[in-house]
Amino acid sequence: MSAALKNYWLMKSEPDAFSINNLRDRPNQTEHWDGVRNYQARNMMRDDMKRGDLVFFYHSNCEIPGIVGIMEVVKEGYPDFSAFDPDDHHFDPKSDHTKPRWMMVDVRYVKTLSRTITLRELKDRPELEGLALVKRGNRLSIMPVSQQQWQFILTLE
Repeated sequence: MSAALKNYWLMKSEPDAFSINNLRDRPNQTEHWDGVRNYQARNMMRDDMKRGDLVFFYHSNCEIPGIVGIMEVVKEGYPDFSAFDPDDHHFDPKSDHTKPRWMMVDVRYVKTLSRTITLRELKDRPELEGLALVKRGNRLSIMPVSQQQWQFILTLE
């Protein structure tokens, strides 16, 4: 896939729930990205995320929130099986196998950044003023990143 056709994303996770190190240490360094319970984020996973897309791994709700690594989408959107399991904390009684409400993708570890690119640093860069992450009130766990934003963020490492 050429770089021009690739999509770029940012996906958030709280490091006490699932961190870049958890992904790095998984067998085959892959994992399904489950538990997304926002319709806009679900739609992006279902409709827009494609195999080969690159994703910034962002640690949220922690002492130093920021971008800590890079992942790749290795399996496109499919029903989030955690929604069907009554023993899972992501269980949704309104989701069923014939009409799944929630989706997930599989991601593969690519690398851990040499340092955390902090939220404060991202907010201070005028080049990133259009990045959804730095917009006031944005709480989405998945968001698109333009190719220009992606390239600029990589220069900050």
